[in-house]
Amino acid sequence: MAPWHSVHKLNLLMDTDVTFLLTNGGHNAGIVSAPGTPGRHYRVATKLEHDRYAGPEAWIRWAIKHEGSWWPEWTSWLSARSGDFVPARVPRQGLKDAPGRYVLQA
Repeated sequence: MAPWHSVHKLNLLMDTDVTFLLTNGGHNAGIVSAPGTPGRHYRVATKLEHDRYAGPEAWIRWAIKHEGSWWPEWTSWLSARSGDFVPARVPRQGLKDAPGRYVLQA
């Protein structure tokens, strides 16, 4: 975990679009809480490649606040950048139980 002000500096260092999302409540409460958990909210904004950098204090004033879990936002972001779903692969037959002989061999 890192202080969000430090992580926000990625907006200054990257020469591409950056979507920055900040949850409330720290790591466990903000990140791990599933949709439907009461009291959750997040802020999100995208800095386009050629936008001027805005420090964390400015960012938190204009980033849009959303009530609820950030997971649906993340799912939407991923879907917009992902291909079509593909069928799950069939695991190879004949795999041994972990850790397997290959780990125990000297």
